[in-house]
Amino acid sequence: MPSFSKYETPEPFKCSRINLREFRFLQTMIFAIEEINNSSILLPNVSIGYKAFDSCGSTLPSTHAVMGLINGEDKTWSKNCSSVHAIIGASESSSTIAMQQISGVFQIPMISHFATCACLSNRKEYPFFFRTIPSDYYQSRALAKLVKHFGWTWVGAVRSDNDYGNNGMATFIEAASKEGICVEYSETISRTGSREHIEKAVRVIQRGTANVLVAFLAQGEMDVLLEEVLKQNVTGLQWVGSESWITANYLAKKRYSGILTGSLGFAIGKAKIPGLQEFLFKEFWETTFGCSFQSSVPGTKLCSGSERLQDADNAFTDVSELRISNNVYKAVYAVAHALQYMAKCGSSHNLISHSCILKDHSEPRQVAKQLQNVNFTLESGEQVYFDENGDPVATYELVNWQRNHAGGIVFMTVGKYDASQPNGNEFTMNNVNITWAAESWEKPLSVCSENCLQGFRQAAIKGKPICCFSCVPCAGGEISDTNNSAECSQCPPEYWSNIDHSKCVPKVIEFLSYGETMGALLTAFSLCGASLTLAVLCVFFNFRHTPLVKASNSELSFLLLFSLTLCFLCSLTFIGQPTEWSCMLRHTAFGIAFALCISCILAKTITVVMAFKAKRPVNTVPQCSASLQRTSVLGCTLIQVLICVIWLAFDPPFPHKNMVYAREKIILECFLGSPIAFWAVMAYIGLLALLCFGFAFLARRLPDNFNEAKFITFSMLIFSAVWLTFIPAYVTSPGKFTVAVEIFAILASSFGLLFCIFAPKCYILLLKPERNTKKMLMGRNQSKHNKSM
Repeated sequence: MPSFSKYETPEPFKCSRINLREFRFLQTMIFAIEEINNSSILLPNVSIGYKAFDSCGSTLPSTHAVMGLINGEDKTWSKNCSSVHAIIGASESSSTIAMQQISGVFQIPMISHFATCACLSNRKEYPFFFRTIPSDYYQSRALAKLVKHFGWTWVGAVRSDNDYGNNGMATFIEAASKEGICVEYSETISRTGSREHIEKAVRVIQRGTANVLVAFLAQGEMDVLLEEVLKQNVTGLQWVGSESWITANYLAKKRYSGILTGSLGFAIGKAKIPGLQEFLFKEFWETTFGCSFQSSVPGTKLCSGSERLQDADNAFTDVSELRISNNVYKAVYAVAHALQYMAKCGSSHNLISHSCILKDHSEPRQVAKQLQNVNFTLESGEQVYFDENGDPVATYELVNWQRNHAGGIVFMTVGKYDASQPNGNEFTMNNVNITWAAESWEKPLSVCSENCLQGFRQAAIKGKPICCFSCVPCAGGEISDTNNSAECSQCPPEYWSNIDHSKCVPKVIEFLSYGETMGALLTAFSLCGASLTLAVLCVFFNFRHTPLVKASNSELSFLLLFSLTLCFLCSLTFIGQPTEWSCMLRHTAFGIAFALCISCILAKTITVVMAFKAKRPVNTVPQCSASLQRTSVLGCTLIQVLICVIWLAFDPPFPHKNMVYAREKIILECFLGSPIAFWAVMAYIGLLALLCFGFAFLARRLPDNFNEAKFITFSMLIFSAVWLTFIPAYVTSPGKFTVAVEIFAILASSFGLLFCIFAPKCYILLLKPERNTKKMLMGRNQSKHNKSM
């Protein structure tokens, strides 16, 4: 036990500066031994002895101590004693390693109460080492999770320049990097180092931009560091400490306690050891109250016995924070239980067994073997056992340095860490307010770069650690819904990022609707065209007995007007949200209506040509023409109907969400299903229009008072121009404009047919009725015929 915290060189070395806390550990060991010796249950009729060596908190005295323990037979032992050696200690990892390297050769088990270096868990190098304090393997990771929990990504670090500090900090840095934490600097402190080195380390801390300092220091290095911190007036740091100093009462009561108020760190759980307080007080009664029970001591008052022990206040008598002392207590009891198992083993076998201790010979290896199987419960209810590496279960309390009402420092438990819990559930916080650095209630910020808000991502800055970054807005369709997102998340296919890029919202569904301006205008033109066609139909019906209507082939005229009405109305199927039925109807209705319309015009044109080119008697022509008209119109229309039926039967159009053309919205359109069928419908209409145009062109000079063949030629020119323009516009138009272009082509061609064919006739029927006579028809027809002769 390092009862003194410093030794002086050169040899012979001398220990100085008594360490009351470490001395309390020694007295706790003695108390536990006496408690076991007085027990009638544990090791009855067996007394445990001990020898105490002072390591002075350094490696060299520690090696001297262990050599003194194992160097030959000790004459102080009685002949009836069995020298089964077990070492309790030491408090520091470096000293423990040095001692174990020597004692391990002799297979002497060592149980440490305070050596936390993860390297000591290596059973190949230290097979006889055990400890009642968790390994730094867990503490370092717990500290990394603690720093991450409070959002500190930019921290400074200082460590003891020994096995404890170097191994612990290396593990912390590794765990911190996995948590996205960067260490701005990592300085070393040695209690025996030069003053210049310590001053330089503190200057680095002072110049650093990190507001959080992780101090993985033993108490000796912590004393040296704090003195220099106080000298250079380094304030405002949020200290995060290791278990070696985070509950050291003497640090809280010194002049630099103001620097450490608000500190956070993990500590071993507190415990109560009944009877220890009285034991310690008796030992230090005279020292504490400056009195003596012997009147012969000159200059010292006589102890009356009425002094209040509760008023004593030093690191030795303070049992309110029994953390490491409890580890000493557990270590002693672990050895006792191991001896108990060995005693039972010896009493149950007549023959010597390799697993049992010999009566007259010491076999320390047997103690180590039994320690591996130790599993017992203290009176406090705490269970003690070692895992395969000789370590206990890693459980810590998160303590916070807070001031009480009296102005003193108390170690308030604000959270817990249990390494045995599933990943992600090890660290829990209590509902206790935390005091931060400078006794503030506001959590400090320690980052290299300001937080990236939602909708931004972190972009690394070349040449700097990953914690130093710039904030880049997420691209369209990507979001970040948390601060400091490393990457932006892609929205699902049917979702898009909102304006802030903080969440995904359903994409805008676009289609040509009746409610928007373009849809309303096209609907109005469609209804206007249909109404105008019906008005013409009414005019023709009203004048159906007049020579002009009769000469215009009234049957085909009425059928043509009916088909034009369908053409105007079929454009309405292209407006509104596409559905399965509307998609199938819009193209087939359009194809059949236009096929019927062009078939009627084609029949009219053929009739005109046949009427003037026929060589049969005139009275037979009308009968033949009427039959031919009906047959040609029906036949031509049925072909289109057949194409549409085949299209709908095998690969019909269907609603489709187009998310390729525009990433930020969904264009709801009718997928053609079979493009071949669509273009077959269009090609057939084009073929009928081409035939109609050819016959009309041939008949343009035939005698006709109303020049119907010429008007049909003009209408076909307009029809062809519209649809030839439609094809490239249809292919290149985006989104709903594709549908608008198609509707425009339907309406434009329909209006072209209506005006070119029926406008001249309506003009005569309504405005020039004097020309609507048989005489006028026959006269002009005859004159034209004579001129052609």
